[in-house]
Amino acid sequence: ERPEPGSDAAGGGPEGVHPEREVAVKVYRINSSNFRQMRDYLEGDPRFEGIASDKKAVVLAWTRKEFANLERARTAGVRVPEPIAVQRNVLVMELVGHADDRARRLSEVDVENPETAYEVVREYMRRLYRAGLIHGDLSEYNMIIHDGELVIIDMGQAVTVHHPNAGEFLDRDCENVAAFFTRQGVDVDPDDLHAYATEPEPDPSGAPESGSSGSSESGPSDRSDE
Repeated sequence: ERPEPGSDAAGGGPEGVHPEREVAVKVYRINSSNFRQMRDYLEGDPRFEGIASDKKAVVLAWTRKEFANLERARTAGVRVPEPIAVQRNVLVMELVGHADDRARRLSEVDVENPETAYEVVREYMRRLYRAGLIHGDLSEYNMIIHDGELVIIDMGQAVTVHHPNAGEFLDRDCENVAAFFTRQGVDVDPDDLHAYATEPEPDPSGAPESGSSGSSESGPSDRSDE
């Protein structure tokens, strides 16, 4: 189903977006999308409880999920494509690079400063976790470089930290990232990366740590932002 002419998803553009701005349009085709894989990532996500089991409902929920994940990641200070509009199975977002000069995946380039790139990636993983998200498929194929800036992409499969498979997904992300940067000559241990990403955020009030008298345990946010 096509977006109505003049709507955000049809290219009319939300307020404040220049009509000549280049954008990326992602269309999830209901008949050809990977239905089973989508359900694995959607089931257990408290933001999408009660989604019908038919393929169309799952694909539409997945599209909204990617938009919500991009918004939450940007709010957390993670460089991802800016989400612009979502309508049914169509997602409009910032085009990183240009139509005739696309941004390159990390797997396609010689990383000039792998140590610095790794520091950026692990900080993004920590910020995502503190915002209540785990990418779920992070690797050199889901990170791009443009004008020296590292951008995380493919946020559709990102899950909340309370998803039943969140631990497994985070372990896999850490292993993939560690393996890639190890090949680049950086000494990376996946367990150390996991510990860094999940380190609790310091309490700015200076309250006692969990376990001390009068303290209360807190974890990453899992607010609803559908």
